[in-house]
Amino acid sequence: MSERSYLFVPGNRSERFEKARASGADAVIFDLEDAVQPQEKSSVLDAVLGHMDAARPAFVRINAADTEWFANDAAAIANHPGVAGIVLPKAETCEQIETVLAHAHPSLTILPIVETARGFANLTLLCGAPRVRRIVFGTLDFQIDLNVEGDGEELDMFRSQIVLASRLAGLAMPVDGVSTLLDDPVTIEAEARRGRRFGFGAKLCIHPKQIDAVHRAYAWTAAELAWAGRVLEAVEASGGAAVAVDGKMVDMPVILKARRMVGAR
Repeated sequence: MSERSYLFVPGNRSERFEKARASGADAVIFDLEDAVQPQEKSSVLDAVLGHMDAARPAFVRINAADTEWFANDAAAIANHPGVAGIVLPKAETCEQIETVLAHAHPSLTILPIVETARGFANLTLLCGAPRVRRIVFGTLDFQIDLNVEGDGEELDMFRSQIVLASRLAGLAMPVDGVSTLLDDPVTIEAEARRGRRFGFGAKLCIHPKQIDAVHRAYAWTAAELAWAGRVLEAVEASGGAAVAVDGKMVDMPVILKARRMVGAR
């Protein structure tokens, strides 16, 4: 099963490293970028490298390609056996990915964050780049770059295009951006469910409090599973004849959805 939750842990908070691993998140991202001040970059890189464990591979968000730390991060991180993947911020070109892969061990994967207009314009190229496993939508920085005010319908078109490009490239379902709320699980779950409706398969998290709500959003509810069971039972009992469930006709796309739901349980 693909990861549903990716939890950021600041690279300068080493006391949180093991807590993040034990949080229940499907994946942990050690963050060298936003959470770290410039004067801390070198020491934090060393701290994160010291915590990487080949028996428990984790992701690392390195600094962006237009920063002075990018080349050193890529060289130090990408070949470490404890690094499952590189989260590449402000991904815009295949050349940036190729720079990371020049230092990479054979199983390293890349998760480019699309969070600029140029990155979005090059979405198809990023999806087709080597070792890219899934696209991450950096909604907050994307709004700033495009002067968009809002994370709802304002980003609907962009979300749909990311899902489409990912599907055409054969990638795992993309990862939606963070929720800035920490103590409102109802709203966090609703935001995650909105991403799921658009075809996203996971969400970034900035605090362990968000994980359970995100996991609920990406799980089928009891009512949804019961519906799938009724569909499959009705189809089996019909002997190939046309059948309706809950007053609605059941055709092949409905059957395929029900099978997928039951199989993912």
